Amino acid sequence: MANNKETAIQKKILDSINKHNLAKLFRNNCGAVDLGGGRLMRFGVGGKGASDLIGYKSVVVTPDMVGKKIAVFTAFEVKTPTGKVSADQNVFIQTVQSYGGIAGIVRSVDDALKLLGLL
Repeated sequence: MANNKETAIQKKILDSINKHNLAKLFRNNCGAVDLGGGRLMRFGVGGKGASDLIGYKSVVVTPDMVGKKIAVFTAFEVKTPTGKVSADQNVFIQTVQSYGGIAGIVRSVDDALKLLGLL
């Protein structure tokens, strides 16, 4: 669960990236709720260890790929400067990267811009 400092960093990243149309990011609230009677409702995208911010970045493919834009899945695990990443979060990041997505740990807007290849 994100602490207040992580939430503030997330908001700054969302505001900066989305405002300038650098990518489209969404807050990924993950968890579960007991509905009673043995029913559990899970929510969020990506399952255990899923990143805090997910979305996509538009890229132009090379001419041999018909010059169309494609959306590349993007996932940011937001941490404070001293925040630790769990094993499950690392696995999620590595999985996204292995499928060609953009994923990593960010601790500031500049970190997010670097991960997007914009700094």
